[in-house]
Amino acid sequence: MRKDRTVDDLGDLAELRLLAVLATYRPDGTVLLSPVWHEWRDGGFSVVTSSRGVKAAHLRRDPRASIVVCEHSPPYRGVELWCRALLLTAGVEDAVKRIASRYLGLEAGAAYADRAGDDLLIRLEPGDLRAWDFADEFS
Repeated sequence: MRKDRTVDDLGDLAELRLLAVLATYRPDGTVLLSPVWHEWRDGGFSVVTSSRGVKAAHLRRDPRASIVVCEHSPPYRGVELWCRALLLTAGVEDAVKRIASRYLGLEAGAAYADRAGDDLLIRLEPGDLRAWDFADEFS
């Protein structure tokens, strides 16, 4: 396993349409793991959600969060970030369209963005970032 990688070292991993897993904390301290669409942009992850949802409620109470994205096939590249999440409303409409289009295509993404009700941008910026791959084991 090659450790101490950067996101740039992982090639196109951040551009792949992989689900990420976002970790937030429930009031009792246990972790909620949520599969989410994401984008890597400007040195951090962006995730969109509803301001009325459980992820937003958790992060308002306790802004600690982690997110992980990884491949399910060799070379098993991955990145994990843990930080204090920022909850933003500025730029959320554009982010919803970009992220939905990334996963669904332009037309379906735009249609999703119009009806989804996502009105909150969760911004995850380093923090502590860990990136890895197993390229040496599969070369």
